[in-house]
Amino acid sequence: MTASVCEREIETVSRQRKRRARSRTTSPLPPLAVSSLQPHEYDLDPACISLVCPSCRTWVPIRVARTERATAKLVPHHTEPAGTEDPVRCPGSHRLVTIDVTVARWSRRLEEGVAETNGRRSSRVMRKPKPTVAPAVMQIMASLLDATVTRRAYEAHTQGCSACTPSADTHCVDGARFAYLAAHTQRHEPARKAALAKWEKQAECYERSRWCERELGWTKTAGAVRRADVQRAHDALAAMLQSLSPKQADGPQLTDWERADLMSAITTLATRLDQLSR
Repeated sequence: MTASVCEREIETVSRQRKRRARSRTTSPLPPLAVSSLQPHEYDLDPACISLVCPSCRTWVPIRVARTERATAKLVPHHTEPAGTEDPVRCPGSHRLVTIDVTVARWSRRLEEGVAETNGRRSSRVMRKPKPTVAPAVMQIMASLLDATVTRRAYEAHTQGCSACTPSADTHCVDGARFAYLAAHTQRHEPARKAALAKWEKQAECYERSRWCERELGWTKTAGAVRRADVQRAHDALAAMLQSLSPKQADGPQLTDWERADLMSAITTLATRLDQLSR
């Protein structure tokens, strides 16, 4: 009798069971088929089977079915990082998952995608820019000199050189260079003058626009500047008048020279204040 009572007391004590998620809650969202996701958005490795939740775009483990009645679900998870106060439950929690892809097929799709990505390369041809030909020295000087200067330099060289004969069209090396430079500048003189006139006109328009901008800015701030100048002169004049007649009778008195200088400064400030107030 005593043994049966002891067994009954032992059986009534709750046993320690293995922790399992036994929640019957199901998300109202439609079941999620694994085949509708990209291969890189789910992992069918039995050690860590999981997928990317379409609602919050985070990796979530899948509670795999252990019996025939049970179904695969997404475990409950939050949309905020771990440790956040008052986290919000993701609507994709407890969502049913249909695993309609085998592990072999998933591995094969991953291998095909990696091979396709590794074999891909850009088909765009990056052509190197062709280097520009540097202008000759005569071409550089032609843009800096006008026809009159080059013609005078050519005439001065031919007069002092015995080997140069302009009538016979015979020149030395320097004479030939001066002749080419004079002809080149004479031919391009109209274009140079037109370009110079255009540049001067653009520079004049730019300076005029800058001047108008400065005048417009000064017009907007002229009133505030004038009021500030008047207030500054008024404060300085009030300070000088206060020092001229101190409040305490036994205070330090000004000498005749100091009083004369102070009266001159007061007169100058009064004149300036009258000019600013007009």
